Amino acid sequence: MGKRDEYQRRMISVCLVCLLCFLVFACGKKQDPMEKIKDLEYTVIAEDNIPKELLAKIEEKKENAFRLTFEDQGFLYICMGYGTQQTGGYSIAVNALYETANAVYIDTNLIGPSPEEKKNQVKSYPYVVVKMEFLDKPVVFE
Repeated sequence: MGKRDEYQRRMISVCLVCLLCFLVFACGKKQDPMEKIKDLEYTVIAEDNIPKELLAKIEEKKENAFRLTFEDQGFLYICMGYGTQQTGGYSIAVNALYETANAVYIDTNLIGPSPEEKKNQVKSYPYVVVKMEFLDKPVVFE
């Protein structure tokens, strides 16, 4: 066997090792576009702190369930309404607000009134408005 044959075998071996390394790293774990990158900081906004234009949109939609976003002065407002309820005393919990590679996800739920509050038969229109720094990603409501 000549030096040339031995050299070719070594080169083929090196190439195979390089190819194997490439495949291992290239096929490694890729980030799931729905996987949480991080939790986002936010503030739940009281009605008197909601921008007037956004408040007008909420007033138009409040009788039915709604989901909307609004951008103003470098902030993103995420709103979720639960439509007409037959009594007062409802609240809304923000369970999660987080960023993924492709979107911002928000998860809320409506919490019903206590038995004492159910006696109050005044209709209500529960909604929540969350304010956060603007991110140029779509919002997914869960």
